[in-house]
Amino acid sequence: MIALLRYQAALLAGSYRWLPPVICYAAFLAIGVQSGDPILDAFGWAAGGLLPVAVWLTRVCVTNEPPAARACAAAAAGPGRVHLAGVLTAAGAGLLLALLGAALVVLVSDPRSADHHVDVPVLPAAGAGLLAALACVLMGTAIGALCNRPVLRSPGWGIPAGLTAALLLLVVGASPANAAVSGLVTGSAHGTISTPWLPLAATVLIASAATAVACGLSSRRS
Repeated sequence: MIALLRYQAALLAGSYRWLPPVICYAAFLAIGVQSGDPILDAFGWAAGGLLPVAVWLTRVCVTNEPPAARACAAAAAGPGRVHLAGVLTAAGAGLLLALLGAALVVLVSDPRSADHHVDVPVLPAAGAGLLAALACVLMGTAIGALCNRPVLRSPGWGIPAGLTAALLLLVVGASPANAAVSGLVTGSAHGTISTPWLPLAATVLIASAATAVACGLSSRRS
């Protein structure tokens, strides 16, 4: 599996298809994370932007190989393992963006509540922000796994389905990603830190199930 992950990472880096989602996330941070903003609000913004970006990165990683190269890799390692390596590579790229976004938030944000009256400890806030970002990355990865091949083979269906699902899961209150982001924003009003353990656990289960379905179908439909 390590060799497959290296292979997928090299494909991603060499294709430059990672560049548009990274640029979009950088623009998202530039718009929403300003110097002196409350730190928890900034972490919520940075985490929320990762969900559609993770959907995009997952699509890039699971559709990156030419058909002939994918067939060779599947013959050597199994189509399910190859597909799993692509999904994990996308999740790893999303995690890297989460770390970079968190570093930016810590550097430029004001470690106080939304009214700038209550001090917020930076390290616990950064921990909660990273966990919320991870929850959004995992939810985006799950959507990407279900809205691309082999589950949905047609880009005409997969791309709009993935974008719609990403937007809905950011705004629907029952979504773990929404809960993780909302917890940060709500806590910012009073200067309290809500660590999103439950939303993160839910997204781990959802992402694992979605990836298992996609990898299982990859083995059957190859």
